[in-house]
Amino acid sequence: MRTLPMATTPFQHLSSSPPFLSSLRFPTSSFASSLPGFTSSRRLALFHLGTAIPQSQLLGGKTSKLFRMEGNILEAGTDGNMAQAAVSEGNVLGWAKTDKRRMLHVVYRVGNLDKTIKFYTECLGMKLLRRRDIPEESYANAFLGYGPEDSHFVVELTYNYGVDKYDIGTGFGHFGIAVEDVAKTVDLVKAKGGKVTREPGPVKGGKTVIAFIEDPDGYKFELLERGPTPEPLCQVMLRVGDLDRSIKFYEKAFGMELLRKRDNPDYKYTIAMMGYGPEDKSAVLELTYNYGVMEYDKGNGYAQIAIGTDDVYKTAEAIRLCGGKITREPGPLPVINTKITACLDPDGWKSVFVDNADFLKELE
Repeated sequence: MRTLPMATTPFQHLSSSPPFLSSLRFPTSSFASSLPGFTSSRRLALFHLGTAIPQSQLLGGKTSKLFRMEGNILEAGTDGNMAQAAVSEGNVLGWAKTDKRRMLHVVYRVGNLDKTIKFYTECLGMKLLRRRDIPEESYANAFLGYGPEDSHFVVELTYNYGVDKYDIGTGFGHFGIAVEDVAKTVDLVKAKGGKVTREPGPVKGGKTVIAFIEDPDGYKFELLERGPTPEPLCQVMLRVGDLDRSIKFYEKAFGMELLRKRDNPDYKYTIAMMGYGPEDKSAVLELTYNYGVMEYDKGNGYAQIAIGTDDVYKTAEAIRLCGGKITREPGPLPVINTKITACLDPDGWKSVFVDNADFLKELE
C-alpha cells in the first residue's frame, strides 16, 4: 500500500461498474460430463467451476465427507469407507504451517475477453497461457500471467456469454504488478487508451515509485517499480472489517505469514501483507482495514483466489476450527477427480484449495 491521496484515502478509489445484468446466463452443473473431447480439455474444468456457474451449483453436489473432530479423532471417508487418524486440534492447525501451499491464481469476471486479453498482453506484458471457449455452456475462460502456471501466480478471466458489465463493488481493492519502469508502462497504457488514475511518482514518505491504472472493466492495478522479480503479479488487495481477526485467521487457517503491518492514521487505514513468501519474490494478499468500516459490498465481478495444498481434508478442518465457513466439502470433483475444498473467510471472501498433485495433472 502507499500513502498518496488517490490510492490511500479510504474511499476515493471505491467505484463500481454498472449494475449486474439480469440477463446473466450461467452454465449448468453438468457441464463437465457434457463437454465433447473432455479428456483433452479436462484440465480446464476445475477452475471454470468458480466463475462460470452459480455459487449454489459450485458448492453443491456429492463430495467426500469432511474430516470431523470427535475428541482427538479425525475421521474422513468417501462413499462410506471410513478411515481414522489420531490427529489433535493442535496437529491440524500446526500442519497448516508446514503444508506446501502456494497462491495459484485469482479469478474474476470480465465483459469482453478479447479486449481484456489485448490490454493485459500489450500494456501489462502478460502472456496468454491458455484459453478455452465452451459454447455448450455459454462461457469462455483465459489464463494469463508472466510464467507457467505450475510455478507462477496467474489471473483467470471468465466471460459469460451476453454479460458485458459486472459490479466490482467496494470490497475489492486492486491487483499489484511489479514493473521495472512505471513511467514507461503508464505511457504505454495511455497510448493504448487505458485509464491512469494515479500518475507515476514516489510513495508519500518513501521512495518506491508507483502508479494506478484501470483495465477495461474497471479493475484497478497498482504498478510498483521494482527490479527483476520471479513473480511480477505480486498482490491482491481486499478490504476487511476487522484486521486483527483476519490476520489471525489467515495465519492459523491458511498457514500464511504476516509479512508486515502498517497503520496510517493520516488516511485512516491499516494494512497487513500476508503470504507464503517474501513480497519481492512471491504473490501476497494485502488486507486493508479502513477505520470504522466493518462491511463492504463485494459485487459480482471478483470471484476467488485458488491455493495449492497437499491435503484438502486437513485444510478444510483447519479452516473450520478457525471459524471459517466451508462452502464446498473437501473431495474429488466429478469425472476429473481433482480434490478441492472451498471456504469463506470471516469477511465472506472466497478461496478454493486445490490438491497439489492433482493440479499438476490438470496442467498436463
